[in-house]
Amino acid sequence: MLRLKPSYLLIGLLFSGYQLSSQAAGFALFEQGASGLGNAYAGASAVAEDASTIFFNPAGMTYLEGRQIVGALHLIKTSGDFDNKNSIPVGAYAPGGEGGNLGSLAAIPNFFYKQDINEQFKFGLGISTPFGLKTEYDKNWLGRFQAVKSELKTININPSLAWKLNDQWSFGLGVSAMWAQAELTSAVNLSTFGLPESSVKNKGDDWGFGYNLGAIYQVTPDTRLGLAFRSKVEQHLKGEASSPFTLANGNPIRTLNTDITADLTLPETLSFSSFSHLDDRWDLLADVTWTRWSQFKTLSIMRDNGSNNAVGATQEHWNNTLRYSLGVNYRYTDTLKLRTGVAYDEEAIDNNHRTTRIPGNDRIWLSLGASWQYSPQTKFDVGYAHLFIKEARIHDDQRIVFDSLGNPLPSRGLIDGKYDGSADILSMQFTHQF
Repeated sequence: MLRLKPSYLLIGLLFSGYQLSSQAAGFALFEQGASGLGNAYAGASAVAEDASTIFFNPAGMTYLEGRQIVGALHLIKTSGDFDNKNSIPVGAYAPGGEGGNLGSLAAIPNFFYKQDINEQFKFGLGISTPFGLKTEYDKNWLGRFQAVKSELKTININPSLAWKLNDQWSFGLGVSAMWAQAELTSAVNLSTFGLPESSVKNKGDDWGFGYNLGAIYQVTPDTRLGLAFRSKVEQHLKGEASSPFTLANGNPIRTLNTDITADLTLPETLSFSSFSHLDDRWDLLADVTWTRWSQFKTLSIMRDNGSNNAVGATQEHWNNTLRYSLGVNYRYTDTLKLRTGVAYDEEAIDNNHRTTRIPGNDRIWLSLGASWQYSPQTKFDVGYAHLFIKEARIHDDQRIVFDSLGNPLPSRGLIDGKYDGSADILSMQFTHQF
């Protein structure tokens, strides 16, 4: 049975009500501090403008003096629609519609704290959401036997240290404790039993651990380069499957009401960034980020009742991705800085392996932002980005499927068509030095 531990309850109170919609490749979230959104997060591993560098490159803390707190909130509005072409629904039941709008409004918070240990060593703590996903169709849509709701939530607690070796080199190290919770629902085809369709909900959570490393090299007084790595985090989710269909409860390999496990690996990333102070007015920022999505091959939910049999399995076959971004800053006055940026973000999913649970595609970011130095100690940032998401084709044939023992399972239908989508992000940030 799945029980809420005290630590989960505390997290739930702190982050209650927030929903996630992935806005980077796969189900990664780039929204880690609002100051970088106006540049489409170009230069994120080198800019070191505030304590949000704890996530992007902890070595950047050596460029910050004293104690600093950063609080940010990101509002993400997504929209997405499925356009049916040649789908073949499960014939025993009503076909259903196209699923409605998959989008939603999400609110994602971040918090970062940094302080000096001495002139060479800095300490920081970040609390953020590196991964997240939510897609939800109408319950009676034509692809409901493949997916209805897919949701992933994460919270990452990331204490970090930075060391300034000399005027050219800075290094950083952090450790991550990441909580993940996943929920997957779908309809269940019971036509072989001559019964009406039912449904199943799979839900589980776990803590996983990882680390991040970073280095910054000050090439000239006006130019620096940053290199940052975040390790994979392996999650062994435990929870339960639940369904109104109880007639199979006595059969360990068929029951839909059972304890479950699922392995999920959140991928490693490697980022290379540059930041150049061109003159008293202009800055130029750039970034390339690689993400190792290729290890996400299969999403399997296993019964934890001694049968070693899957409740459900989805073949993914994702690809590694690159994200490219370029941004500029313009100092309009001594207290007002204007930002803009563009990014091209590759999707991990190709047309041959796209599924209804995560139907993403390549996207282009166009971003604007501003930073207002309210006082010597306090700064406010705001950023906005619109994401143009490339049309996504899908041809997911699950009319013939098998369980983990090779036994045939009832049809889940063929989904054929395309997805159209876009997203808007509005971020706000408060930074205080004390």
